[in-house]
Amino acid sequence: MAMFQGLSERLGHIFSKLKARGRLSELEIKQAMREIRIALLEADVNLNVVKEFVAKVSERAVGADILNSLTPGQQVVKLVNDELIALMGSARQKLEVSPKPPTVVMMCGLQGAGKTTMCGKLAQYYIKAGKKPLLVACDIYRPAAITQLKVVGKSVNTPVFEQGTAAPHKTVLAAIKEAEQKNFDTLIVDTAGRLHIDRALMDELKQIKKAVEPTEILLTVDAMTGQDAVGVAKTFDEALDITGVILTKLDGDTRGGAALSIKAVTGKPVKFCGTGEKMGDLEPFYPDRMASRILGMGDVLTLIDKAQAAVTEEELQKLEKKMRENSFTLDDFLTQFESMKKMGNMSELIGMIPGMSKMNISEKDIDEKRIERFKAIIRSMTPKERERPDIIKSSRRQRIAAGSGVTIQDVNQLLKQFDQTKDLMKAMKSGRMPGGMGGGKQRGGGGRGRYPFR
Repeated sequence: MAMFQGLSERLGHIFSKLKARGRLSELEIKQAMREIRIALLEADVNLNVVKEFVAKVSERAVGADILNSLTPGQQVVKLVNDELIALMGSARQKLEVSPKPPTVVMMCGLQGAGKTTMCGKLAQYYIKAGKKPLLVACDIYRPAAITQLKVVGKSVNTPVFEQGTAAPHKTVLAAIKEAEQKNFDTLIVDTAGRLHIDRALMDELKQIKKAVEPTEILLTVDAMTGQDAVGVAKTFDEALDITGVILTKLDGDTRGGAALSIKAVTGKPVKFCGTGEKMGDLEPFYPDRMASRILGMGDVLTLIDKAQAAVTEEELQKLEKKMRENSFTLDDFLTQFESMKKMGNMSELIGMIPGMSKMNISEKDIDEKRIERFKAIIRSMTPKERERPDIIKSSRRQRIAAGSGVTIQDVNQLLKQFDQTKDLMKAMKSGRMPGGMGGGKQRGGGGRGRYPFR
């Protein structure tokens, strides 16, 4: 994850020095704690949060169990991991559901934080959970705000309830009646934002809260604003007693201090994080998984979640059958590319694989455009060519390259990668790894968990 890259690299450097020593003195641990303190401050973590964090880790690290351990460096890493998890809230905090439908989720935040888009992402999340959401338009000041919400709602197949410029609290009350009549079990209320916090904004939000007593009050904040986001969260919480925070733009090139500070400063959990621009780019916030990413240990569980969401059980069984029968075709290869795309940004997925963060794979090394070229090439083939790629000789390759707008070399690369994927499947079927797969170039692309590199 881009926003933690700098912090991960700094901590990795500190821990590598600790692990290189057989034993650690109290002085060496204190020096490491000073370096960790600097790393956290440079990541824009709240000063008071940093002081308390370092104090807790230091107190536990200088104990006899650590100093006399045969693996003191690893023990310190575990301590830091444990405290990072505690700092961010220990465990995932799920959304509350009202015992009497509809559940009312009140969304609030400043302009520019991505609140309206987040309403759509949350609606899609509820739909996947088997709920029937209704979006409620209560931003009556910003030009085209209601229109924007309708566009967002249409993109996730969720209707929007609106009453023009009527008082927002009255609109929500009317929406509740609409929900009861039409069996919507969840209301997601898009409230007005401001460029800055003012009394008029807070009074309006308090009025909505008093009128409908929402089950959840979720604050959307822009992770890229760093400690400003923490300040905004604290102010909204003091006024509304929010139930949780959604961090947007967590995929941005920022330092990550907001994610590490909000729970400690406000006492309220981060419940979700936005990891991209697509409606499906919304992840529940797991403190333990986030700590693992920060420490460069990957995030296998989230990777599995993404894979399960991208590939149905039926598709997986079909793929397994084709592997057994050795009948994997270029149509199946195309399906695999589509599944990879559903899983999200390739660089983010790479960061979830344990150990990959230490390989210094940069954005330029991950050629997502190659996937699109490969898909275009396959779509330019005839059904017979997809079924039997061995018939694709020189003249056919020229035709396919021209039809897909690529070079013959690109067609050759696709076919070579397809052959390598089939070889890998054969090896997996027989329980062995094919020779040369350990360190060869351009070994990925088709199978699950394989990614194309330059």
